[in-house]
Amino acid sequence: MSSHPSLIAITDYTYDLPQEKIANYPLENRDASKLLLYKNEEISETIFKNIADHLEEESVLIFNNTRVVQARLNFLNEKEQAIEVFCLEPYQEDLDITQAMLSTQNVKWKCLVGNLKKWREEELVLRINEISLKVKLIEKRNEDVLVEFCWDPAQLSFAEVLEKAGAMPIPPYLRRKSEELDATRYQTIYAEKNGSVAAPTAGLHFTQQVNEKLKQKNISSLYVTLHVGAGTFKPVKAATLAGHDMHAEWIHVSKTTITELIKSGDKKKIAVGTTSLRTFESLYWMGLKLFCDPTIKPTELEIGQWFPYEIMQKELTVTESLTALLQWLEKNNLEQLSCKTSILLAPPYKLKVADGIITNFHQPQSTLLLLISCVVGNNWKNIYKYALDHDFRFLSYGDSSLLMKQ
Repeated sequence: MSSHPSLIAITDYTYDLPQEKIANYPLENRDASKLLLYKNEEISETIFKNIADHLEEESVLIFNNTRVVQARLNFLNEKEQAIEVFCLEPYQEDLDITQAMLSTQNVKWKCLVGNLKKWREEELVLRINEISLKVKLIEKRNEDVLVEFCWDPAQLSFAEVLEKAGAMPIPPYLRRKSEELDATRYQTIYAEKNGSVAAPTAGLHFTQQVNEKLKQKNISSLYVTLHVGAGTFKPVKAATLAGHDMHAEWIHVSKTTITELIKSGDKKKIAVGTTSLRTFESLYWMGLKLFCDPTIKPTELEIGQWFPYEIMQKELTVTESLTALLQWLEKNNLEQLSCKTSILLAPPYKLKVADGIITNFHQPQSTLLLLISCVVGNNWKNIYKYALDHDFRFLSYGDSSLLMKQ
C-alpha cells in the first residue's frame, strides 16, 4: 500500500455535527428511518423499508448477531451516594465474553466507574428482587478499574444477573439515562449472543417485513458475532492515527458461515454495520496467515491494527484465503473460529471481501468514519453534507445508509 494510515491526521476526518442532528430516541417504527443511497458515486434517498429494491438479487448480507447486555450497574455507597459500575470486558485475557457471561458465583471484570472518588473501597451491594449482587474494588488502573462480582443465587449466570439488575448501556452522547423502551429498541431483532456493551446499530432498522422482502429477492443472510466494546465510542485524541490504540474485540464465526461465503463467489456481499465489516475483513487476513503457515495456533491468528498494512506476502483471492481458514478449522476439528481482532480500517485500505455496507452516520474524528472512507473514498464528505442538508438523523438511533464501494 502506498502510504501508512498511521500518518493520517484525524483533523482531516472532521465535520460539524450540531447536537440537534443527533437522534436521542428511535422512531416509532424501526424501518421508517430514512435511507441514503450511494451507488456509482451518486447520492439519493428513500425509506429503509424499501432497501430490498436497491440491492442486487442473490446478494449476501452479513449480520452481527451479538446481543447487548445490560452492563450499567447502579450501586450506593455507605453514604447513599450513587456509584455506577459499567462492565467493559472480562479480566482474563483468554476468556471471551461469551464464556464470561456463563460464569456462575463470581467473576472479575474490567470496568469504568462513575463517581469513583466516592468509593472508599468498601464492598457495594445491589439488591433487586431475589438477587443480591456484591462488587469489590480490586485495583484502580490507568484506563479502567478491576473489580470482582459475586452474587446470590450463585447458580445464576452473570448474563442473567445483568439482565435482572443492570441498565441498558445507551451511548453517552444521547445525554440521557436509559429508559424502558431502550431495553428492546437498542437491540436488533436477531440479537442472540450475549456480550456487547454497545449495539451494532446498523441492524436496528431491520424488521420481519424487511427480511421478508429480502427473501423474495433471494437475498441471503449470514451471521457472525463481534462483541462490541465501549472502545467503539473512543475518539481519536492523538493528532495522527499513530498515537491511537485500536481496541481488540472477540469475533466468532461458524464453519458454516465461512463455507457459505466461499460458495457465494462473485455475488455482492454487503456488511450490515461496521462490526460485520471488520469481522469478515479480518477473516481474509486470518486466512492469509494460515495460507502462509497452516500450523499456527489459534492465539496467533489475532489481527493487530496495522497488520494489513505491514504484511509483505502476496495478496490472495478471497476464495483462497477463506479456503485456507476452512481447511484449518476442519484439520483442528473446530466448528467455529473464535479469535480477537483490533484491525483498523483506514485509507489506503481496499476492501477484500465486502462490496458495500449498510450503516448509520458516525461521529466526527472517529475510527468508524475512517472505515467509511475505505468504502467511498473522500466522497464521505459529500455524503455527510447531503445527510446534514436533508435532515437525516445521526448516530445510534439515527437514519441509515447503503454505501457501495467505488
